Amino acid sequence: METLAAPHPISHQECTNSVNHIRDALYVLNGKWKLPLIFTLAESAKRFGELQRVLDGITPKILAKELKELELNGFITRHVYPTTPVSVLYKTTPYSGTLRSVLGELRDWGAQHREKIKEDMRNTGKVVKM
Repeated sequence: METLAAPHPISHQECTNSVNHIRDALYVLNGKWKLPLIFTLAESAKRFGELQRVLDGITPKILAKELKELELNGFITRHVYPTTPVSVLYKTTPYSGTLRSVLGELRDWGAQHREKIKEDMRNTGKVVKM
């Protein structure tokens, strides 16, 4: 099994810096909806209602909050069109593309983890909510 340890010993300062970088990333991308939102919008620009349908279980209040935070951090843009009623379209920025490999790795790990849990459930007979 692969470990998280660095291939060579690192100093206390390097470790501290790495932990701080991870904390910075988690601070900006915290919560269960930000990465799925970026992933969904990377596919194509969407309106608020479309995002709600795709992200089953997200409330309008949380969706609005997450979209605002993603916009403030430069991951998405909000385009308002002067129609009646007003149309708003959300789409990713080029900066959000810096998360492409992270999202791909998380997707792959999530699929692998789901299969591991299913296998564990088959082997033990336990029921685990997923």
